Amino acid sequence: MRGMGNMQNMMKQMQKMQKKMQQAQEELGEQKVEGTAGGGMVTVVVSGHKEVLEVKINEEVVDPDDIEMLQDLVLAATNDALKKADELTAKTMGQFTKGLNLPGMF
Repeated sequence: MRGMGNMQNMMKQMQKMQKKMQQAQEELGEQKVEGTAGGGMVTVVVSGHKEVLEVKINEEVVDPDDIEMLQDLVLAATNDALKKADELTAKTMGQFTKGLNLPGMF
């Protein structure tokens, strides 16, 4: 019957880890990361949950004759911010999967 005690202990540890993971996931959504392009002429701010929160465009970069450049800068800044959000997620949530080889997990 010793095995049952170990199983209960393991279940309690898993529940604790699940609560910590949920808390970390909530905190991740409250964090903000910033991506930039064009030497800071365009800035995009996203949450840790990859929600775009803000787009800032320096008026100097707005050229009605070159809308494509502005579009490229917004795209580059957004991709930069999303990449940083992915890195933040991996760093934050990776602590829970350390040592486990789980395909598709962070």
